[in-house]
Amino acid sequence: MATFGNLTDRLADTFKNLRGKGKLSPADIDGTVREIRRALLDADVALDVVKEFTGKVRERALSDEVSKALNPAQQVVQIVNEELVGILGGEQRRLRFAKTAPTVIMLAGLQGAGKTTLAGKLAKWLAGEGHTPLLVAADLQRPNAVTQLQVVGEQAGAQVFAPEPGNGVGNPVKVAKDSIRFAKDKQYDVVIVDTAGRLGVDAELMKQAGDIRKAVDPDEVLFVIDAMIGQDAVATAKAFQDGVDFTGVVLTKLDGDSRGGAALSVASVTGRPIIFASTGERLEDFEPFHPERMASRILDLGDILTLIEQAQKNFDEEEAKKVAEKFATDSFTLEDFLAQMQQLKKMGSLKGMLGMLPGARGMKEQLENFDESELTRTEAIIQSMTRSERLQPKLLNGSRRLRIARGSGTTVTEVNALVNRFEQAAKMMKTVAKGGMPQIPGMGPIPGAGFGGGRGKQQAKKKSSKSGNPAKRAAENARFAAGAPAASQAPSGSGFGLGAGKDGPSEDELATLQRMLGGRQ
Repeated sequence: MATFGNLTDRLADTFKNLRGKGKLSPADIDGTVREIRRALLDADVALDVVKEFTGKVRERALSDEVSKALNPAQQVVQIVNEELVGILGGEQRRLRFAKTAPTVIMLAGLQGAGKTTLAGKLAKWLAGEGHTPLLVAADLQRPNAVTQLQVVGEQAGAQVFAPEPGNGVGNPVKVAKDSIRFAKDKQYDVVIVDTAGRLGVDAELMKQAGDIRKAVDPDEVLFVIDAMIGQDAVATAKAFQDGVDFTGVVLTKLDGDSRGGAALSVASVTGRPIIFASTGERLEDFEPFHPERMASRILDLGDILTLIEQAQKNFDEEEAKKVAEKFATDSFTLEDFLAQMQQLKKMGSLKGMLGMLPGARGMKEQLENFDESELTRTEAIIQSMTRSERLQPKLLNGSRRLRIARGSGTTVTEVNALVNRFEQAAKMMKTVAKGGMPQIPGMGPIPGAGFGGGRGKQQAKKKSSKSGNPAKRAAENARFAAGAPAASQAPSGSGFGLGAGKDGPSEDELATLQRMLGGRQ
């Protein structure tokens, strides 16, 4: 998530200066708080929020909980984390559903905040949770707003109630009111009302939003706000709260800016919780908002829980067991690899998932240079193979690889690289499946790691020749490397062909070997 990129970097640099100090002086604390203040202001966090936040951090950092801590720097990070969770809302607030269906959710916000797309994302998420959502086209003012909602609804697999064409035609209050009756008749259990926005806050916008609210009596009024508008987010949120009021906030475009101070300001200033966050352009890029997880992301502590939830949602447990068995029995094929890759793509942006790992900012350059289209090219190469080729990569001779390269729009070199990577990965996973430790390319074998999966077995100590003759020493070391016994233990007839029927090589043979190993010609 790019939203807090600069803030994360600034905070990481600030905390880096504290590490290694056994005790923090008041000057250290003041310097740290000063840097945190600057970082938050640069991230467009509201001034009042920054003052309150840094005041609490400073007070706690100067207290006994830090001065008596075994690791004071780590304790300061913990304090900042806890205070961040506080200004983000404290704890997750779930969507409230009506006791008697349908639950009515009204969306409000400025034009351009992404309300219509957000309506489709919310509908898709609700459908995934077992609900039957109905989208209502009550934005009859913005050009093509009704058509856009119908397109988004079709993509999300949700029904759209749109009795009026829009583009200035129709009564939005009547449409919203009629949608409730329609939902009851057709047994939709959630109604999502998409209302009109304006380029700025004005009396007409507030009156229309207020009239729709009175007409449908919504269970939730969600204020949709663009996370990129910075300081203006607070003023806009306050204006909507005073004019219409809302029960929760949805942040959109959290992936589009490196500052995103709106997220750190809105909940604290309005006292209303952030319930959802939109993290990308796809309909799937939408998630419930967890203050503690967002605070962890900002401090580069990772968000493993969200990563696990995404994996559980997209990976079938039975299928995972079958794949694990295939790894162990050396029967994992390119067809299985393709299926796994397609499941991985369902989880969303791979770059976004890697960004949820603790310390991901340390891989900043690698993440920025990561080409997600590589997955698409890999998929195209495998799909250009016949089924028998996917099941038996050994069939891939030169002419077949040329055909696959042409069919996938790639080069033979890329096809060769994919097959080689697949074979290496299959070997590594087979080792892991059997309880061993894989040898990672470029790192060499891991010291003390057995590859048979058994514990307590140690590799035999490497033997070496103690002969004073360089050529003889080289010959014996070659034997040991090949696993052959020493010359004194060798059976009659040398395995190297250096004097069959003798105990060792002759002087002439030793001289020849010495020349071969780089001696004098």
